[in-house]
Amino acid sequence: MSAPIEPQDYIYGVKVVQIEDLRVARGLTRRPTSSCQHQKLIYDHNERRIWCSDCETEVEAFDAFEGLVRRLSAANGRLKSRETALAEAEQFQARSRAAKVMDEAWRSTKTAPLCPHCNTAILPEDVVGGVAKASKALVLAARKRTSDK
Repeated sequence: MSAPIEPQDYIYGVKVVQIEDLRVARGLTRRPTSSCQHQKLIYDHNERRIWCSDCETEVEAFDAFEGLVRRLSAANGRLKSRETALAEAEQFQARSRAAKVMDEAWRSTKTAPLCPHCNTAILPEDVVGGVAKASKALVLAARKRTSDK
């Protein structure tokens, strides 16, 4: 009696195990990480590939896409922070009517605004270093006393 025929694997094709597939199955990447961050990517339309001009290695499409998304989200974050800074600046801008009137008067090249009490000209140079301040309540009380007399 002859031995039973055992089918050999090589008859049906060669079994080749890709190490990269095993790495992916274990949750690792196909390629080991390198020290290059792939900041200068070249998108070659003729060869339909992406490669880094710094290290001259081919970059996977997902990694290139992830880099683009990272840069886009960082730029978007910078724009949002700038927008909030501009909104704060607009909020703290001098908006009082008196400040606008004084600005408009100082923009004139031939005239200067006058002090309402002593009728002397108030020039921008007079207030650059700051202005003297007084209590509004005291000033209003003094005006009331002088108007009552």
